[in-house]
Amino acid sequence: MLTIEEIIYALILLTWVNIVVLIITKKLYNYMIKKGYKHNVAIYFNRKVIHVLAGGLVAVLVPFLFKSFILPLALGFLFAVFTYIPHKTGKLMYWFQDPENYYEVNFCVVWGVMITIGWIIFGKPEIAVIPVLFMAFGDAITGFVRNMMFKRRTKSWWGNLAMAGVSIPIGYTIGIAGIVAAVFASIIEHYEFKYIDDNITVPLVSFITIYVFMNFSFL
Repeated sequence: MLTIEEIIYALILLTWVNIVVLIITKKLYNYMIKKGYKHNVAIYFNRKVIHVLAGGLVAVLVPFLFKSFILPLALGFLFAVFTYIPHKTGKLMYWFQDPENYYEVNFCVVWGVMITIGWIIFGKPEIAVIPVLFMAFGDAITGFVRNMMFKRRTKSWWGNLAMAGVSIPIGYTIGIAGIVAAVFASIIEHYEFKYIDDNITVPLVSFITIYVFMNFSFL
């Protein structure tokens, strides 16, 4: 049963994410363009800002604010729809959306689904959010590092090393399973696959690793 407090928290978080997506990153895009950054570099950087300020920060708060996965799941799908519609209408939020992919939609869906599945299987929201935090904070740092080093979207092991530096301390909060998951997540992020992006592979590999380590005593 949802409580009034949970609904209020969800509305506050909904407002915050909208501020990040519709105001903060739009202003940041305009600033970067004025500074001479290319359009594709600016939108890629903004995606990572959204990863941190929206996906990551909200995920950190989930275990403290919600008593079930219902509202986090609803928020994930709500923002998936919110980001999917511009692709279908052709009216993209140009400061962070790329007409060539739906990665930000994947991010929203996976964010909600992974927290839900993790909550159900592990029974603890503080564990359920770990794969999402790797995706939000860990993957974001790869983008920041690559942007600073190459000024374009590319893969680099320097970015993955930075991701490990961020993800391992996050994983440490749940022990060896989280540490190993952080390492695997930092490695898999480096590789691109035809039909799935790292917003899917990073949390999926992380979740599987945590599950295996927590359910097989021989490990």
